[in-house]
Amino acid sequence: MGRLLLNLRHVPDDEADDVREMLEAHDIDYYETPPNRWGITVGGIWVRDRERMAEAKALMAEYQARRREQALAEREERRRAGELDTVGSFLRRQPLRVLAAIGATAFIVYLMLLPFFSLAGD
Repeated sequence: MGRLLLNLRHVPDDEADDVREMLEAHDIDYYETPPNRWGITVGGIWVRDRERMAEAKALMAEYQARRREQALAEREERRRAGELDTVGSFLRRQPLRVLAAIGATAFIVYLMLLPFFSLAGD
């Protein structure tokens, strides 16, 4: 029986493809389980050989460290170019959406506190 290497929940396709290629490049036998029909499980990548699991985990740690560094570098580049979203830029771009969200939140909080206000009036 295999051991789970990567749960595919919220994993982008390019990352899952990279992991498959990495395992194939190092001749680590793996299999993949598909997501189920009702969305309870989303599938995973499993290593068949328990003895190779430590090697697969080490490769995965190296891959994730490289991917993290790449993502941080891309984010820093976008920040320097002024392309990174901030609260102010989002507010300027979609003021009605922000005001609607604030209004909806205030209304929900009011409804939640309404029983306490009626108790104080009695």
